[in-house]
Amino acid sequence: MRDPQDIAACARTARLYVADLAECVWRVSSDGADTQRWLTTSPSDPFTPRTLSVTSSRLLVTSRIGKQLKQFDAGGDELRRVRLPSYMDPVHAVESPTESPTFIVSYRNIQLDQRQVSEVSTEGQVLRQFSGPLDWPVHIAIDSQGHVLVADTDSILLLDAQLALRRVIIDENQLNDQQPFRLCYVEQSGQLLVGLRHNVAVFDVLQQSVL
Repeated sequence: MRDPQDIAACARTARLYVADLAECVWRVSSDGADTQRWLTTSPSDPFTPRTLSVTSSRLLVTSRIGKQLKQFDAGGDELRRVRLPSYMDPVHAVESPTESPTFIVSYRNIQLDQRQVSEVSTEGQVLRQFSGPLDWPVHIAIDSQGHVLVADTDSILLLDAQLALRRVIIDENQLNDQQPFRLCYVEQSGQLLVGLRHNVAVFDVLQQSVL
């Protein structure tokens, strides 16, 4: 791997997916015996994988080049490609749990030089947005009720399904003044795994009664 940016796991396929910036997505079996270069970039399709997210049956890949999202089924077939507005410099995206699929995207608004989180349709239309205050929302997670967790520079925010701020659920003191880079929320157990620069912190957010 040249420049691994993100990693996601799918229980249904028992595979790990690793976004290798400007190269491909690596698909790795749970025992590590089967590793494949997947979604290899090409001049005819300038798509550079940056971040990933998974549901039980779909993989979502974010690309800054072309400002777009690609969604794949468990077998690796492309389901849809979402062209984002030209002002969006996407960082991370997740699929919402709504009946009609939409996507929650964290990004930098190039026109306003602001960091925002928006819900977009499959046609790339912005349905609603949260404009902060945000410093650098690098990763997001979502639960089955549509609550959105946002990893910002020194805290983790909780937004409701309408992208309105509910509260700061994990502050800089709980993070020991480290920046959160990755989130993984395990809804069944209520555990939130937070990837920091040098380690991983685990929080019991159900016990905190925040969701």
